[in-house]
Amino acid sequence: MSKKPTRPARASAPAKTKAKVRAGLLGLALDNEDGHKRITQGEQFVLLGGSQETHEKMTETVVKTFEELKRRHKRLETVEPKELAEILHKSTPG
Repeated sequence: MSKKPTRPARASAPAKTKAKVRAGLLGLALDNEDGHKRITQGEQFVLLGGSQETHEKMTETVVKTFEELKRRHKRLETVEPKELAEILHKSTPG
């Protein structure tokens, strides 16, 4: 009688873990004519370029947006795109 070769035991597949969702905002302005390189970054945003006035407006918009998300008890990772667009529009200075 011949014995069949035995296969090594299979390792069980690792349990699938839910991937962490990462989100961030990127602001890019191209109206800079004074040669300054403006970069402002935070935990979940990066703002690049623009004139001093434009860069300040982008910064104010982002700060107000995150304040509004906090007030609504929401996170950037979970807010619906349509709601985020509304918050960004509302947070943009005149």
